Amino acid sequence: MSLILLTFGLLILIVLAMAVGVLVQKKSMASSCGGLGSMGIDKVCDCDDPCDKRKKRLAREQVWKDNQIL
Repeated sequence: MSLILLTFGLLILIVLAMAVGVLVQKKSMASSCGGLGSMGIDKVCDCDDPCDKRKKRLAREQVWKDNQIL
C-alpha cells in the first residue's frame, strides 16, 4: 500500500511541477505538430460545400463577431 501512495504522490508532484513551469513561462500550451492549421486545413471536414448545420453555426459566429465590442 505504501508503494501505491508513494507512486501517486510522485505523480502529483510531477504534475504540479509541470503546472508551475507553464505558469512561469507565461505561454499557452501548444501541441508539437501544430494541428490541422499547420497543414492549411481550417476545418475538420475540409469540404467545399459545408452542411446546413455548419452553415448555421458559421452564420451565428459571424453575427457574434460583427457585434463584438473588442
